[in-house]
Amino acid sequence: MVASSVLGFPRIGPKREVKFAVESYWAGKSSEEDLQKVAAEIRKGSWTSIKSKGVDYIPSGDFTLYDHVLDHSVAFNAIPSRYQGLGLSNLDIFFAMGRGRQADNVDVPACEMKKWFDSNYHYVVPEIADSTDFKLLYNKQLAEYKEAKALGIETRPVVFGPLSFLLLGKRGRDAEPEFQPISALSKLLPVYKQLLSELKEAGAEWVQIDEPVLVLDKAAEYGSQFNEAYTALSEVAPKIVLTTYFGRLDSNLDYVAKLPVAGLHIDLTREPKQLEPTIAAIKDTKIVLSLGLVSGRNIWKTDLQAAATQARKAIDALGTDRVIVATSSSLLHCPVTLESEKKLTEEQKDWFSFALEKAGEVATLAAYLSESQDSKVAEALEANKVSIQKRREFEANSDDAVRKRVAAITPDQLNRKSPFPARREAQKKVLNLPKFPTTTIGSFPQTKEIRQARAKLGKGELTQEEYEEFIKKEIQSVVDFQERVGLDLLVHGEPERNDMVQYFGEQLNGFVFTQNGWVQSYGSRYVRPPIIVSDVSRSGPMTVKWSSYAQSVSKRPMKGMLTGPVTILNWSFPRADVSREIQSKQLALALRDEVIDLANAGISAIQVDEPAIREGLPLRRVDWDNYLTWAVDSFRLATAGVEDHTQTHSHFCYSDFNDIFPSIQRLDADVISIEASKSDMKLLSAFKEYGYKNEIGPGVYDIHSPRVPSEQEIKDRITSMLGTLPDDLLFVNPDCGLKTRGWKETEASLKNLVAAARWAREKYA
Repeated sequence: MVASSVLGFPRIGPKREVKFAVESYWAGKSSEEDLQKVAAEIRKGSWTSIKSKGVDYIPSGDFTLYDHVLDHSVAFNAIPSRYQGLGLSNLDIFFAMGRGRQADNVDVPACEMKKWFDSNYHYVVPEIADSTDFKLLYNKQLAEYKEAKALGIETRPVVFGPLSFLLLGKRGRDAEPEFQPISALSKLLPVYKQLLSELKEAGAEWVQIDEPVLVLDKAAEYGSQFNEAYTALSEVAPKIVLTTYFGRLDSNLDYVAKLPVAGLHIDLTREPKQLEPTIAAIKDTKIVLSLGLVSGRNIWKTDLQAAATQARKAIDALGTDRVIVATSSSLLHCPVTLESEKKLTEEQKDWFSFALEKAGEVATLAAYLSESQDSKVAEALEANKVSIQKRREFEANSDDAVRKRVAAITPDQLNRKSPFPARREAQKKVLNLPKFPTTTIGSFPQTKEIRQARAKLGKGELTQEEYEEFIKKEIQSVVDFQERVGLDLLVHGEPERNDMVQYFGEQLNGFVFTQNGWVQSYGSRYVRPPIIVSDVSRSGPMTVKWSSYAQSVSKRPMKGMLTGPVTILNWSFPRADVSREIQSKQLALALRDEVIDLANAGISAIQVDEPAIREGLPLRRVDWDNYLTWAVDSFRLATAGVEDHTQTHSHFCYSDFNDIFPSIQRLDADVISIEASKSDMKLLSAFKEYGYKNEIGPGVYDIHSPRVPSEQEIKDRITSMLGTLPDDLLFVNPDCGLKTRGWKETEASLKNLVAAARWAREKYA
């Protein structure tokens, strides 16, 4: 009999209950007990819902109040020394590491965050030192396994694997310079053995150990360490299903197939070609093969007949008892359920499947492959077949004008009229910025009043004219504020924007939107990704009105703010029937028209943000060149249509540039701003190594934390930057947009930023 499995579930709650509970706790409005009560209710609801769909292996231990990797670090006492001895509870240490803390005589910045593989989820990077004293402060997996069992629900605990934990971590600040986190494996394994043996003693039959690092090139050299780890763990653990996702095992399969594990999970939605070699590698073993056939990364309904065809290849080779059908990865990257969507048309809803619906797909597929005689299974299969056919019929329609325009793109459209040195001289005359010019990344705090006004507009309680008057006042206020604190290159603050991707999607043809399709990005920051359903085009100007208004109320130069084509693509749920390259170039052409319209309206600096360009990079280096070619070409296509005197900017965050730096250079943006404060400025070495010649603004403080950096901190960062970068190329700016911050901390931080920049002008005149 073929079993079914879900690898993980959204931990946000169907109505974002966790976000509101966490933020209430941070604000001091509720207790830890109140917070944990909400968390328990969400876990109960998730387990009960998955069980109701008929899934055999239900995950536990994957819930988190901020980040599952951070949970692991704190539980295993991988807590950097700067967070210790502060008199904080384990929960407050956890949050301090995730978002920083500046209260009650405690002032510590947050740990570094990075993108989780090629997703828009962020994880808190573990910091490991030779002095790290690994021990199990609490067994979260055991507690949640028992919690579910008390509800009458048997679960399969989820544990973040030891090799992925170390290889995705970094050397701590307290470590010796030559220290590598992987060298701590022998110290770490006894703690894993304790955790797993306690699960076994509690009655857990299986445990899911996630080792996503196995889909990366770097894992190839760690076969002996994997063997050491899993030989030790298998002696004390429940039956282990070793879980990979987002990519293919490739040559790592050679040693993975020999590990003493009971099961192996592979992602067939992203890498279907790995099925046959995996079957061949494990056929003569007793390993159970878990097939990731229902995508954990998109919202499209699964073609169950096509998935069954793949599954039968494994069944024919291994037998039904050695095959599990599963989600490809955790469903944390999907909205919770379609049941909350009331405004999508019936046709649109029929295309989609969110997390809870995907759990149902997994169960239906397993029952079908097990030759269930239940009439409901046959009905579900037939309904799925009809849905897929209708979607294919819709996909057959296209916008001929859009397709022809993409086909007609020429190399000349990708190039600015002059090289950067000539452009820079033209821009100096127009912008007249001082040395170490100050600016922000775009957004300013989205206050309660702004959100209420937007909601009232949606409900018809404000007219369009009344709403626009409100937005004008907000823009005027933000412009006045920037002038008052002394910023040089201004922005309009984006009060009219709900989200940096959704805002544009709502004004482009080819998108649909959800009411409650929330997905966690990091911590309590959730987003509602738009869904690309057909060819993309622009009906008219999207931002010109508000940027022009902002420029009209200030004599200082104003930046127009756009989200780039690759980021809109990566932060949406893309189409499955058209290549990402085609979708990106359609977006680029729409944005090209917007950039030209902004320039013609007198906006002399235009920022086209691409924070997701590194995130979209394929996980295997052999696949990079094709992606980087079309991704960079898309940015250039969007930005190259303006005259030399228009200064183009772009922004990147949480990106390791060293390995793709030639592509960053090829973007040919006049100014780039990058996240740098959380990564200890380590990204800057690449700019020196490759001789970057355009202007650059490394972030001087972390906006994802509520703490206010001191003026001296920012001075120190500028000084550090000038050890790597020429002083005539340096912009001074925060790490990212200020949308999620409050006004009090924003004002204090920017005043310190401006003061530090003025100090630098005097010191380095």
